Amino acid sequence: METMGRHVISELWGCSFDKLNDIEQIERIFVDAALKSNAEIREVAFHKFAPQGVSGVVIISESHLTIHTFPEHGYASIDVYTCGDLDPTIAADYIAEALGAQTRENIEIPRGIGPVQVKQRAIL
Repeated sequence: METMGRHVISELWGCSFDKLNDIEQIERIFVDAALKSNAEIREVAFHKFAPQGVSGVVIISESHLTIHTFPEHGYASIDVYTCGDLDPTIAADYIAEALGAQTRENIEIPRGIGPVQVKQRAIL
C-alpha cells in the first residue's frame, strides 16, 4: 500500500547556543528547507521564549515543518511531514546541517498505511 505521507522526526544534538536562540536565523533556515524540498509555503509562525529557546512552524501545502529548541542543552527537536511526492529527508538534512548538529538521529514514519512501521536512521 502506498503511504499518504512521510514523517521524519529528528533529534539534533551539539548545536550552537547562538543558532538555536536566534529566531530570525531559524525562521530563515526553515523557509529555505521547505523551498529546497520544493514545498509550497502557506504560513510561517515562530516564537522566541525568555530567557531562551525558539518554537516554530512552516505550514506547507504538503503538511508542515516544526522545531523546538533548547539552546542551553545544544538540542533541537524537528519534525518534517510531507504528503505526496516530496522527500522530507531533504528538508531534515538541510536543517541539521544549517544548525551545525554534531549528532543527530532520524526516525521516519510512513503515514496513513495502517499500523505504524518505524525506520530509524542514526547519523552521527
